Amino acid sequence: MPEIMVRQKPYIIGVVGSHSDRSPAMTDAYRIGEEIARRGHVLLTGGGTGIMKAASEGAHRAGGLVVGILPNDRRCPLAGYPNDFVDIPIYTGMFDGRNVINAKTPHVLIALAGGAGTLSEIAIALKSGTPVVGLGAPTMEPVETGRLFTVSTVEEVMEQVDRILHGLAT
Repeated sequence: MPEIMVRQKPYIIGVVGSHSDRSPAMTDAYRIGEEIARRGHVLLTGGGTGIMKAASEGAHRAGGLVVGILPNDRRCPLAGYPNDFVDIPIYTGMFDGRNVINAKTPHVLIALAGGAGTLSEIAIALKSGTPVVGLGAPTMEPVETGRLFTVSTVEEVMEQVDRILHGLAT
């Protein structure tokens, strides 16, 4: 009888941050996207410009799968959504309401520099129990149910993600 291989589902790693293409965190976002793909994880972003695009490009160029949770619906195009590196666009028509999906879907959320939208995604993630790894992210007092890890480098981001995922697997 042939051995049945059970395929492990990939982890989903979210990356959130500024939609500005001038964000100082663009290089970090690109490198994080690359590392997510190299580890065989799926990248989830808001599917737009700035940090979202940089992370998407890094993952795409490293051979990864990129899911974009878009604010618009298919019939109402929005400039920059989806970016050129999104493989699976999810058209929500929810605008800022999509932050709930961005925060609750991934196994781990990585937050980079951003504004109120990024802060709302961090808050929703922490409140719902999604671990958050912050690199230059907006800060807040963590809620009782959340796990917020603040780090200083891309390498530390990925080490923390690996530790969190290892804890999920055991």
